[in-house]
Amino acid sequence: MDSNSITMPMSDPNAWATAMNNLGMPPMGITGQPLMPDFDPSLGMMAGITPMNPMMPGLGMVPAALSQDVPVVKEIIHCKSCTLFPPNPNLPPPATRDRPPGCKTVFVGGLPENATEQLIMEVFGQCGDITAIRKSKKNFCHIRFAEEPTVDKALFLSGYRIRLGSSTDKKDTGRLHVDFAQARDDLYEWECRQRMLAREERHRRKMEEDRLRPPSPPPIVHYSEHECGQLGDKIKDDGKFHEAVRVLLTWLERGEVNRRNANNFYSMIQSSNSHIRRLMSEKSQHEKEMEEAKDKFKTALAGILAQFEQIVSVFQAASKQKAWDHFSKAQRKNLDMWRKQAEEIRNMHNEQLMGIRREEEMEMSDDDMEDAPDSKDSEDSVSQAEALKEENDSLRCQLDAYRNEVELLKQEQGKNQPIRSEEDNTHSQQLSFLQQALQGMQKVMLIVYTEAYRDTIFQPSVHQWEATASTVVSCSQEKEGPTERNPPSPVHSEREALLVGIISTFLHVHPFGASIEYICSYLQRLDTKINPTEVESLLSRLPCTFRQELTGVGASLEKRWNFCGFQGIKST
Repeated sequence: MDSNSITMPMSDPNAWATAMNNLGMPPMGITGQPLMPDFDPSLGMMAGITPMNPMMPGLGMVPAALSQDVPVVKEIIHCKSCTLFPPNPNLPPPATRDRPPGCKTVFVGGLPENATEQLIMEVFGQCGDITAIRKSKKNFCHIRFAEEPTVDKALFLSGYRIRLGSSTDKKDTGRLHVDFAQARDDLYEWECRQRMLAREERHRRKMEEDRLRPPSPPPIVHYSEHECGQLGDKIKDDGKFHEAVRVLLTWLERGEVNRRNANNFYSMIQSSNSHIRRLMSEKSQHEKEMEEAKDKFKTALAGILAQFEQIVSVFQAASKQKAWDHFSKAQRKNLDMWRKQAEEIRNMHNEQLMGIRREEEMEMSDDDMEDAPDSKDSEDSVSQAEALKEENDSLRCQLDAYRNEVELLKQEQGKNQPIRSEEDNTHSQQLSFLQQALQGMQKVMLIVYTEAYRDTIFQPSVHQWEATASTVVSCSQEKEGPTERNPPSPVHSEREALLVGIISTFLHVHPFGASIEYICSYLQRLDTKINPTEVESLLSRLPCTFRQELTGVGASLEKRWNFCGFQGIKST
């Protein structure tokens, strides 16, 4: 057998031939006979097949990129003067050091003693372009590649056993160990590349800032008699006034005014002042145009809203039974959907129109508050007070009628039935409701009269109405007698009633209770004026609704408030 043939066991001749063919070697059998007679050594492929790059993933030494979950299967690699045998797949992968920045150099250990630079170039040259090889006498070397990704391909050969030719001599065999190497040249090139990238980034940022920076204002000319004369003409011109007044302001700030040119500056300032009337007229004209545009928009919106109302009316007429029964199911579905869309759009436009009207009313009310009250306002307040007086008289008459009716019912029930009937209860409730309404109307009437007659001339009438209102309330309370008098309520105002409702809801979702600080922290989100003393006094006045309990032992003793309204309703 000649030296070119390699004798080694193989299980599948076709796979062996394919692997050797991909590496550009003539496929040889166990006996050294060519397995494929039509192999073309010059092309590294069989005749009639397009040549492929042996370093392509999946075709050469480096396998295709696989996911981390799939293990990489290493195969035998045949070269011209050596053979590489893969390591045991059951062994752990060889350890490597941390990759230095910009690493292009690898350390290769475990070389055979008879290895030469030509052999190293033959094995590692298929990974990529090699720029330098530094071989040592102690069976290791350093290889520097031209590109960084080539280092990953070289690390793939770590752990392979290398054999020169078919020799089994110890000097012709070895186990490769490939690892990252730290070289000054690689670090220098990486730092240069980083500095270049940083310069490019700074340049890009500077260009972006220059693009976004507002343009610089034009330079201001220095004061001179000639420039002063030209500036005076520019200030009088409406189109050039904006630029000219900026120059005048700069000259005044620089202190260019003196006794010699004071008259010139005075004339320019006077010319600037003459533009105020023009600006005011322009402002009024723009305001007038804005009001006209508002009126036009409001009129157009009202017209559109009227058309929407007509469309909604059409849908409502179509939804009636005499027309609705003649449509199919799909048609009814479309009609219902169109009607809802039209109603939503109509409501949206209606809210927009009402918002415009509310804004106008607020503006008118602000103007009325700024102006002094005139005779019309006083007449309106007087008419409102008279209307309230008439309503008060009618309520008082109704109250007397109900009171008389209740007294008659009481007399009849005292003779016939000792227990009050449901009708009596209804009349007593109506009586109490009317009394409360009467008191509310009296309060509103007093407020209106106080606002309408603030002068001292009308003070006697105010006192007279106040005395009349108090007399009506006292008379109504006296006529009711001791039987209609109710015990004082623990809730004194509507605000306290709202607090009771909110605290009840809050404690209902806290079955183990909550401290007064926790309750106040929740209430202060709604109103910052609430203090713990007010809340605790309110809870103490309602023992059938809220109950205070002590929880904890020793230093962890804590007072908690619980909601007991469901149990308290049985005892009240």
